Amino acid sequence: MVVYTQEHVYRHPWDRVTAAAWRKFTDPASRTALSHVADVHTLQRRVDTDAGRLHAARSITVRSPPLPFILRRLLPAAAASPSGAAICHCVETSVVDAPRRAMDIVVRNVSLRGIIEVEERSTFRPHPDRPDDWTQFRQETTIRCRPLAKLAAVAEKVETRCAERFLQNSAKGREVVERICRYLEAEAAGAAPSAV
Repeated sequence: MVVYTQEHVYRHPWDRVTAAAWRKFTDPASRTALSHVADVHTLQRRVDTDAGRLHAARSITVRSPPLPFILRRLLPAAAASPSGAAICHCVETSVVDAPRRAMDIVVRNVSLRGIIEVEERSTFRPHPDRPDDWTQFRQETTIRCRPLAKLAAVAEKVETRCAERFLQNSAKGREVVERICRYLEAEAAGAAPSAV
């Protein structure tokens, strides 16, 4: 099993960063950077007006990087592609607590769980040093290669390779959120271009 944590400071206020995070997958300018994301659909959305919380669930379909041969042999035919990549369906659950200025996101794969399990937990909070100006982002990812658990060396290589790709994609996601934050900042100042 591989577990890693990333932290990033957005030099933008919490409300701008969380608004940008919600736009990340729907922003047309993000399609190139987030080319591994094939599809996103909102499954459920509910507002708890008494507590000031938004609860949402989305399905996210992603394309994996080319998988090692041993994993490709374990995939159902519908999940594999000629390139060696796999299509994976994930569910993202989010809670936005506006009064506390807290946004928590959990993403888990729901397909391919017999092969690999991935859980990604992200939090967005006002930065403790500059709570009105900056946002602290923290992400913890756990990757476990199920069928190779008995072959620890092979499982470790597969998990490490997956972790490397997740780190690359996370960096792209942060870049997209940063770009949308800059757009929102310019829009608030009345200087935004006509499209995101």
